Amino acid sequence: MNLQLTVANGSIEAYVQSVNSIPILSVEREQELFERFKNHEDLEAAREIVMSHLRFVVKVARGYNGYGLPQADLIQEGNIGLMKAVKRFDPAVGVRLVSFAVHWIRAEMHEYILRNWRTVKVATTKAQRKLFFNLRSTKKRLGWLSQEEIRSVADDLGVSPKDVVEMEKRMSAHDASFDGLDTNDDHDISAPAFYLEDQGNGPEQEIESRQDDALAAEGLKLALNSLDQRSKEIISKRWLSPKKQTLQELAAQYGVSAERIRQLEQNAMKKLRSSISENAS
Repeated sequence: MNLQLTVANGSIEAYVQSVNSIPILSVEREQELFERFKNHEDLEAAREIVMSHLRFVVKVARGYNGYGLPQADLIQEGNIGLMKAVKRFDPAVGVRLVSFAVHWIRAEMHEYILRNWRTVKVATTKAQRKLFFNLRSTKKRLGWLSQEEIRSVADDLGVSPKDVVEMEKRMSAHDASFDGLDTNDDHDISAPAFYLEDQGNGPEQEIESRQDDALAAEGLKLALNSLDQRSKEIISKRWLSPKKQTLQELAAQYGVSAERIRQLEQNAMKKLRSSISENAS
């Protein structure tokens, strides 16, 4: 159901005035339109249902003003939730669409807020998401929570006080650029890049590591060449091929038991270790 309900950022007030001018549906008209949509796939009926409820999306979106996100984007996400609700609503349950749609509208807005409120998500699990939105409304009234308030919130939401404290810390944190390039100061020494130690190898260690890898590869190549052809193939197919083969697969190929393949593999490994040790000496 594509109704082209785009909200322009520069004309939010004009949009609000426009949707508020659309008449609210009576119970009878809403039922009639749903009958046409559900039974006859009448998209024009669905469009009229959605359009008449856009004012409600705006009302819900205004409840999320404090998150610092564009109101137009919140409304647009809410409109998506409204259309999902219209598609899933069953008028036979005996309630108005608005009572059913509020869940879908808020769900889309919540998802948008969690995706965009911070660079790093503050909530990923269902319990964390619930805690985030409930704690946000609580902190609006109380600011930083006391120990007693933390315990009260934890009891109300069915989580531990530790979870409440952790979420409060996440909500109070701010995103920071690693290298400070998104600030006006080219030498912002508060950026983590200026004080975090690089735990990686330096140029000398990198060169040594590459040389060691090359020597190890050459040593393995020489050691493999010291094996008989069958043992070399078994080691290669068991350990060096992208798609490693099992003992049973190799046993079928060579017409012997899996135990025999295991013995050949074990003997070949001993020869490899010995040969590598001799070459390294």
